[in-house]
Amino acid sequence: MKKVFVNGYGSIGSRISKFINDDPEIELIGVGKYSPDNKVNDAITNGLSVYVPSSKLDSFDEFKISGSIESALDDCDLVIDAAPEGHGYNNKKNLYEPKNIMAIYQGGESVSGEKSVSDLLFNSRVNYDAAFDKTHVMQGSCNVTGMGKILEPLRKKYGDKLLRFDVTLVRRWADIEQTDKELVDTIEMTQSPHHGDDVKSYFGKDSPLFVRAIKVPTRQMHLHIMDIRFTDTAPNIDEIHSLFKNENTIAVLQNAKSTKDVRDFANSMKFSFKDTNMIHIHANMSKSINDTLQIMYSDDQTGIVIPENHMLMQAMLFKKSYNDAFNHTKNLFHMDEKKKALEEHFSS
Repeated sequence: MKKVFVNGYGSIGSRISKFINDDPEIELIGVGKYSPDNKVNDAITNGLSVYVPSSKLDSFDEFKISGSIESALDDCDLVIDAAPEGHGYNNKKNLYEPKNIMAIYQGGESVSGEKSVSDLLFNSRVNYDAAFDKTHVMQGSCNVTGMGKILEPLRKKYGDKLLRFDVTLVRRWADIEQTDKELVDTIEMTQSPHHGDDVKSYFGKDSPLFVRAIKVPTRQMHLHIMDIRFTDTAPNIDEIHSLFKNENTIAVLQNAKSTKDVRDFANSMKFSFKDTNMIHIHANMSKSINDTLQIMYSDDQTGIVIPENHMLMQAMLFKKSYNDAFNHTKNLFHMDEKKKALEEHFSS
C-alpha cells in the first residue's frame, strides 16, 4: 500500500485528506499544519495524525501532535502540497527534492519561470498519461481545470471547425469556509490573468484562446462565459448539451437561477463540504447564433480540483489506465449520484 502525506490543512488539504482517508488503496500518513489554531483539533477529531515543522514543535504544546513534518516525509511515497500560494516552490526545494519524494502542487504555483514547480500542468481530461514517470506535477487551478474540461470535448468533436474561444472568468472572491476573508464591495479587474497561459500549457501556446477575468464579492462558485467561434455555422444548443451530458464531471442544469441555487442544493443533499466536484452547464443561458456559440457554466471552485488531485495521484503512484483511475475516483466521490441528483433537481 502506498503512503501519502498532505502538507497543509486549508481549503484543499482538508478536502483531499478526507477522501484519501476513505481510499482503501492508500495509507494516509497525516496532514501538515503550520499554525497552532482550531483546525489542528478539527483534523485530530476527524481521525487524522497532525505533523508540524520541527522548528515549531514547541508552539503546538497544547495539541496532540504526532511528530514533525520532516519525519513524516521520511516514510512517504508521495506528498500532496496544499500550502498557501507560492509556498509550494519553497517546500519543493527545502523538503521534497532533498528527500527525493514525488509531489503534487496546487494552482497557486507556476510551471514557468525561476520558481517553476514542474514542467507539467495536469488536467485529467487532457493529459492524464503525461503524469506517468513524473516526480513533480502541478494540478491546475479551479478555473484552469474547468476550462480544460469544457474545451477538450469541444476540440475532440469539432477539431478544425473551431476558430477561437473567448472566455470571461467571473471569479468568486473567497471560498465558503474562508470567513476571515472580507468580501469587498467592488468588482476587481485582473490584468493579464494567468489562466489563459496555463490552459495553453497543455493545449499549445498557439491555441486561439483569449481570457479576461474579473473578481466579484461572492463565495458561491466561479462563473465562466465562453464564446466559441466556428469556421461555419455553429452547432445548435441541443447538440452541445448532448455532448456535455455524456461527460461524467459535467452536469447540464436546465433551470438553476444562480450559483447559490446549486450550492444550496448540494448542501441540502449533504454533499461533503457542500461541493458538487463538477462543472455545471447552465443550459437556459446557452445560445447559438450564426457562427458563434455561447455557453455559461459555473465551476465548483476548490471542489473541482479535489477529484483531479486524486486522479493525478493514481497516475503518479500506480500508472493506472485512465478508465481504471477514473472509475475509482468516480466511485470514491459518488460522481454519478451527484450528477444525477443535480440534473434531476434542476430539470425543466
